[in-house]
Amino acid sequence: MVCERSDAFASACALARAFPLFTQRSGASRRPEKKTVTVEFFLVGQDNGPVEVSTLQCLTSATEGVRLAARIVDTPCNEMNTDTFLEEIKKVGKELGIVPTVIRDEELKTRGFGGIYGVGKAALHPPALAVLSHTPDGATQTIAWVGKGIVYDTGGLSMKGKTTMPGMKRDCGGAAAVLGAFRAAVKQGFRDTLHAVFCLAENSVGPSATRPDDIHLLYSGKTVEINNTDAEGRLVLADGVSYACKDLGADIILDIATLTGAQGIATGKYHAAVLTNSAEWEAACMKAGRQCGDLVHPLVYCPELHFSEFTSAVADMKNSVADRDNGPSSCAGLFIASHIGFDWPGVWVHLDIAAPVHAGERATGFGVALLLALFGRASEDPLLNLVSPLGCEVDVQEEDAERDSKKRRLV
Repeated sequence: MVCERSDAFASACALARAFPLFTQRSGASRRPEKKTVTVEFFLVGQDNGPVEVSTLQCLTSATEGVRLAARIVDTPCNEMNTDTFLEEIKKVGKELGIVPTVIRDEELKTRGFGGIYGVGKAALHPPALAVLSHTPDGATQTIAWVGKGIVYDTGGLSMKGKTTMPGMKRDCGGAAAVLGAFRAAVKQGFRDTLHAVFCLAENSVGPSATRPDDIHLLYSGKTVEINNTDAEGRLVLADGVSYACKDLGADIILDIATLTGAQGIATGKYHAAVLTNSAEWEAACMKAGRQCGDLVHPLVYCPELHFSEFTSAVADMKNSVADRDNGPSSCAGLFIASHIGFDWPGVWVHLDIAAPVHAGERATGFGVALLLALFGRASEDPLLNLVSPLGCEVDVQEEDAERDSKKRRLV
């Protein structure tokens, strides 16, 4: 790989996507030894000295994260159900010395997680909320990454058709990205408190499946009238972000999800869509995307004009819009935000990765590189600092730092 130092991170992640791990071709299992791909980096331009061992370690962690996420997304639901996904989370936790918090099945119901429980209760493998927490000494703020982990999406009783259902094994792309990025971020030394929140469920059909017209009480305390069981991702994420806010005390909440088919229409196949309550973070997402190769473009953030799409006569809100021609991807994100409150003083970022989560029939591991770059400033790793939105900019002035309550400046 011949590139400039500033492009090494994006180049490594692009290479990782070209060599996916998952296959069930019979010939692969008969092969006596696995193929090994060796990548050599040759740096050109101004800063073209030899690549340091620490840089190679960062590239290794990032590419392993990308391939882990892509493998989970490529694996079909008869293998990658909620039980298996939890095992993947526990495996990463064991590697990092972290014991995950897991809330499952009936406990979700009794503790008030009506979104996750309502979506996953009809499936053979029960739904779960799982959390991996990295709590270093000297942390100045708390960050939560919340991933949508719908291991399969039939659409529920509002069932998808025979042409739109294939490929729905990829509906866990957000949670897979969070797992891959969390593993790499902690390995490279993350200086702030970081929680990875996984909202796991299979949106299935059965006697106990949620019906349109049912009303669920979500963890936020708000009630939701279901008018479309295929708008399930926002329900599980609403519980996830609410938990991050209420129980984890997060200052920054980022949710990432394969949320809407409309995202591909709004921002295309290559750019994820970002919706956020902060113009500064919107710009940072775009810059981080260009630095790492996971491209991002903003959606309209206008709750005062769009949130009325969810008006319900009998509950606090419906879960799907009245008018599908009125910025449906923006509205879907706003539904999630409403469960932490539009007046919440923290930073909320929503990433819709429905289209870029795959290229053709293969997963891309999209989101891993983006999260690592976006929060690179919180890392001890020099390369992640380089590809962060701040890049090589000078540190914030002392008076700015004081005004910012001594929190680490990330964007």
